[in-house]
Amino acid sequence: MAASAAFGAAALLALVANVRAVPVVSEPTTTFTSETTNLPSPYAIEHYNVTSHGPYDGPPATTTGALSTKVLAPSIAPAPPPPQIVEYPADGELHGDQPMPFTPSGGIGTNGSEPIYKVASDFDYQSLALALYHEWIELDLFHWGLATFSEEEFDAYGINAEDRFLIQHMADQEIGHASVLANMLGPNAPKQCTYNYPVSNVREWVDFNQKLTRWAEAGVYGFLPHLNSGPAAQMLLQSITIEARQQMSFRQMGGQFPMPEWHTPGIPQSWAWTLLAPYVSSCPYNQTRLVWQNFPALHILNQPNPARINGSNVWNETTGGYANTLSTKDIPEDELCVNATDKTLDCPAAIANNKSIPLSYPGRQVFLKWDAPGQLVGPNNSYVTTTNCAEPKFALWLSQLNVTYTPLLNISYEERTAYTIQPNVSTWKNDPAVNGTMFMALTDVDLFVTPYNVSMVNPHVAALAVYQAG
Repeated sequence: MAASAAFGAAALLALVANVRAVPVVSEPTTTFTSETTNLPSPYAIEHYNVTSHGPYDGPPATTTGALSTKVLAPSIAPAPPPPQIVEYPADGELHGDQPMPFTPSGGIGTNGSEPIYKVASDFDYQSLALALYHEWIELDLFHWGLATFSEEEFDAYGINAEDRFLIQHMADQEIGHASVLANMLGPNAPKQCTYNYPVSNVREWVDFNQKLTRWAEAGVYGFLPHLNSGPAAQMLLQSITIEARQQMSFRQMGGQFPMPEWHTPGIPQSWAWTLLAPYVSSCPYNQTRLVWQNFPALHILNQPNPARINGSNVWNETTGGYANTLSTKDIPEDELCVNATDKTLDCPAAIANNKSIPLSYPGRQVFLKWDAPGQLVGPNNSYVTTTNCAEPKFALWLSQLNVTYTPLLNISYEERTAYTIQPNVSTWKNDPAVNGTMFMALTDVDLFVTPYNVSMVNPHVAALAVYQAG
């Protein structure tokens, strides 16, 4: 190795000398290579192609409900902020001794202790287990779509062979994500399950993908800063940044503007589990159970439909359920934006589309219907939807950095219906807060929460959905 390295250095110096002597070099004449180190790569987690899809039709589960121990209180009481944060002067000066050169005092996990990449609390375990459920379904969902729909069906929406290779590559990425999470969770990490997808064609599948990847991404953003294990958070962060790019790619394949929002929201774990669980049919008998709540479904009766030329002029054009995935059923061909000849109205798969008709807008009436609690959902129908909120009064809009409430109007608690008005609020000037693939919940109070403590509102949530604002 030493002789080889010395030879390489000498040859490099000679080449540099030649380049200086000859002003123009049209073609490289020498290629340098280095010896490879034969370090073994770690094995990825064992995985397989799921062969069964569809709703659960097995025997009733012997264990139902979320994992639980002694519950100390119905909600967590608010408390003042940590004094050290309030008291820090934030004046740009240094206020403590530096642990080493060019390093300020403070920080978490910066004292030289060896990082251990494993979960460190029940909160950590349950959060990463939830994230692993998402990685498993994405691995299957991406493969399932490629195997189910023909090349001609993909081509009709402008999703060509190179795009399909990207989807295959994104499925492969999930193998790495699942391997990282499973290794940090240990031997009882959740395994692959069987799944049920609310789609019947390519366009619906793409829409379900971009919604699922959004709530999976947002679900991690919601808990990541709260993990006890900083090293585990670091590893998960480096996976979820890929998830964000997947979500943007599926929006592009659906003909939507890739990232209309300026900030991506974080949601509580119970929201992510609520949105995911209905699409998990069955899991191995000894599967790790989760602690998170399953809320009833919120159906947005006039959910904006990105497949339409005028996506806001709709009624009951979803495949149902929590995701409110768009449906193309019974839409005339000349009203599908993929067929539009006017470039201001069309929506082919593209890096970006800028449609002249907005998908939603401030002042829009949004008509709602929500399910009663007590329904069996999730793996083996073994989880039960619950809520402490019998009579919701507000619609909570969670997008970007904002939680905004609007009153429910014309409420019928008997039929569980109401409508609300899409709010006219901005995160920043020229940045509408209600935008992109976002979230809506019904609540009985307009509790003040911010991005870091959104989960405090959970005891007041009656139902939950994805809202396609843009």
